[in-house]
Amino acid sequence: MGQRVLVVDDDPTVSDVVRRYLEREGFTVELAGDGQQALDAYDAERPDLVVLDLMLPGIDGLEVCRRLRAQDRALPIIMLTALGEESDRVLGLELGADDYITKPFSPRELVLRVQSVLRRAVPLVSEDVFVDGDLRVDAARRTVVLRGRELALTVREFDLLAFLMRNPGRVLRRAELLQQVWGWTFGDQSTVTVHMRRLREKVEEDPAQPRRILTVWGVGYRYEYA
Repeated sequence: MGQRVLVVDDDPTVSDVVRRYLEREGFTVELAGDGQQALDAYDAERPDLVVLDLMLPGIDGLEVCRRLRAQDRALPIIMLTALGEESDRVLGLELGADDYITKPFSPRELVLRVQSVLRRAVPLVSEDVFVDGDLRVDAARRTVVLRGRELALTVREFDLLAFLMRNPGRVLRRAELLQQVWGWTFGDQSTVTVHMRRLREKVEEDPAQPRRILTVWGVGYRYEYA
């Protein structure tokens, strides 16, 4: 049995094409046509990743994303959005989606995104442990502990934090972060901005006055150890 992917889309043609491409790469695929079916399928199957269309009948994709993330902070979620839905895309990222792809899309590109997100979700053998005062990041176990309490980070949030802490003092451009963390050679750089804001809310004592993750205006970001 391959890794399980739940594909949520009310267009049966899109769902069938995505299913065939994913199954060709060895994934086990479950389909859902609306928000309630998606939630029921998650409860029944506990997939390894969810591909989630935002425009769904009944419970919309944003609400599905919110409910899934409330149940499982580590569940990888890739959103499907229409080209003009920038505000919904940003809101989806703020709710905890790890990645997105805009319609119309190449099924092969979606497969590559699924593989990329799942690859990063699996703990790798690594001796990297980063300690910054009361913040401790264990790259091998993919855990983040702040003031003795383990934080619930999404796949992309963890990768972003670990990359920042591996490169302290370096000014990292958004384009570089997209490439190194998301594996994109091009894309919407607002994705980085949204994830950085969410990360600050979790690791900074005062997200409005960050001391660890600093903005270098007009360029990108820099991580500073205490």
